[in-house]
Amino acid sequence: MVLRLVLGALFVAMAAGQLASLPQMPGILAAYGLVAGPAAAVLAVALIAGELVSGVWFLARPRSRALAPVLVFTGVAVVWALLAVQAFARGLTVANCGCFGVFLVQSLSWFVLVQDALLLLYAGVLLRTALRTAPATAAGPSAVSVPGVVPGAGAGAPDRRDPSE
Repeated sequence: MVLRLVLGALFVAMAAGQLASLPQMPGILAAYGLVAGPAAAVLAVALIAGELVSGVWFLARPRSRALAPVLVFTGVAVVWALLAVQAFARGLTVANCGCFGVFLVQSLSWFVLVQDALLLLYAGVLLRTALRTAPATAAGPSAVSVPGVVPGAGAGAPDRRDPSE
């Protein structure tokens, strides 16, 4: 729960900074060398929306088991990491990574790559947790949970799963 609150606050702060810098965001993203013009504007809006959705969800419902905000968070983290890694590998000079728009400016460096790697690590932890705690009804409408019976093991078969799961 604490991780979700921290990530929620971080993503809301990122989105707020980027939203306040919306006219500059396409140019900031264009510096990564993958998108320009209207595509950079669309990417900026998508990143900001994704950061707001997952950030607000994590802050408002930190105990939620919903997979959707975790997937949105993961998608945003993957996009930022891909932008940074490819630009760094190509030797591009990115004066402002854009994480907070024109605020808290830092240039693209190995330190930004470490930050992106940590976001990906957190995304992996959140994904693993969300997938492990998904409700049994996710298997389909005909799925019935019977205590003590392993699905697919036959009627009356004892549950031999590890109780710590």
